[in-house]
Amino acid sequence: MTEILLKLLRDEGADPEVPLPEYQTAGAAGADLRANLPEAQRGTGMLLAPGARALVPTGLRLAIPEGYEVQLRPRSGLALKHGITLPNSPGTIDSDYRGPLGVIVMNAGEAPFTVEHGMRIAQMVLAPVLRARFELAEALDETTRGGGGFGSTGAA
Repeated sequence: MTEILLKLLRDEGADPEVPLPEYQTAGAAGADLRANLPEAQRGTGMLLAPGARALVPTGLRLAIPEGYEVQLRPRSGLALKHGITLPNSPGTIDSDYRGPLGVIVMNAGEAPFTVEHGMRIAQMVLAPVLRARFELAEALDETTRGGGGFGSTGAA
């Protein structure tokens, strides 16, 4: 497995006791990101009503190497048990972004949910990026599927 160095910087005012992103197992593709709430919310957490969205701070900034992106994805346990998801999943953090890393979290569940300070809220996946060249064509090659859209490949 290839390792790529991803440099991190803590935001001013971030709690240095909140662990950096970490892989939970040797085979994990995503490193868990934790909520690093403002000091005023650290004791109470951030309450999300059903259907509500919030930008949850991580207290981090990233220096993603050129040619890579970071994808943010939901944690399956939070999604299954509480309906907590990321509405723009996978979220993309571009290699030239150096601002604060926040995670858009949504409560798609039926009960209020509290994001606690230090809680693992999302997974972060470092992925290579391929860039396309765009060219207008006179026609496209034919395929078996053709222009069939949603559900056109049958049920199963």
